[in-house]
Amino acid sequence: MKALAIDAPGSASIVDRPMPSPRQGEVLVRVARAGLCGTDLSTFLGKNPLVSYPRVIGHEIAGIVEHAGRDIAEIREGTAVAISPYKNCGACAACRRNRPNACRNNETLGVQREGALAEFVAVPADRLYTSVTLCVDLLALVEPFSIGMHAVRRGRVAPEDSVLVIGAGGVGAGAVAAAASRGARVFAIDLDESKLRLARAFGAADAYNSADAGLREWISDRTGGEGPDVVIEAVGSPATYRLALDVAASCGRVVCLGWVKGDVSIEARQIVAKEVEILGSRNATDEFLDVIALFESHAIDPLQLVTNRVSLDEAPAMLARWAERPAAVGKILVSVGN
Repeated sequence: MKALAIDAPGSASIVDRPMPSPRQGEVLVRVARAGLCGTDLSTFLGKNPLVSYPRVIGHEIAGIVEHAGRDIAEIREGTAVAISPYKNCGACAACRRNRPNACRNNETLGVQREGALAEFVAVPADRLYTSVTLCVDLLALVEPFSIGMHAVRRGRVAPEDSVLVIGAGGVGAGAVAAAASRGARVFAIDLDESKLRLARAFGAADAYNSADAGLREWISDRTGGEGPDVVIEAVGSPATYRLALDVAASCGRVVCLGWVKGDVSIEARQIVAKEVEILGSRNATDEFLDVIALFESHAIDPLQLVTNRVSLDEAPAMLARWAERPAAVGKILVSVGN
């Protein structure tokens, strides 16, 4: 079968891989759509320390159940599914606390193990999520939106909260939609005007270009001088981590979602003086169900996130173009099958 592999940093190609053979408890899925995100771009550029090469990528996956074994009664052949790409060990401290998303030995499709951007993939039945109404295009977007949904859950966002989302890319846009769906008053900042428009479409009450002067005054004005009750950092830079702590309200909550390269220097006094909670957020758990419900409600149009559509054969060239102009591309949706 055909698959998309990154052979080495800067080199991607369509390769031939053996058909997967489902083991007990697994389902064979015919892949229909795959989303490409910043993690895939980092892998292509050789900047993802978790990846060894060659690597078949693909972790934002939707498909059709091709075959389900006799030991699997909960899902039928022909069912459209979204796939949770995470694999946890079940034994580490996080797993014992029923937080497998933070598993010490996590293996994500397309990162620590071979991915699913191929014609077929075998996955455990308990990693599949279904919807009666959603098409495969939407099901392929469930995983990235679930990351932002998990961050909102970690921040315990409530209707009375003001929420600032720093970074309105794919994951940040999901956080905006998730927080708005809880009834919170949401604000977003980013450097890209198209992402700010998307944040408004996904439920932000207002959005601001963080390159403009007066950012902190704008945040203060929008939150009655108190600062946001919850700040979700979805960029992953030292500057935005410091900003999140600086502007958070007293007794507020800062959710750290963006991966930071290197160390972050912060004013630790603020943590004590404002009694701020700092919360990490990684991957997702059953937020897949929440995202599917959000999509089914038609409160937002998630497909607005998609900027490029390509076939599997066109995907290697698309990765190369994306690497040349990262800011010009948002979400890529790869059509693998019908």
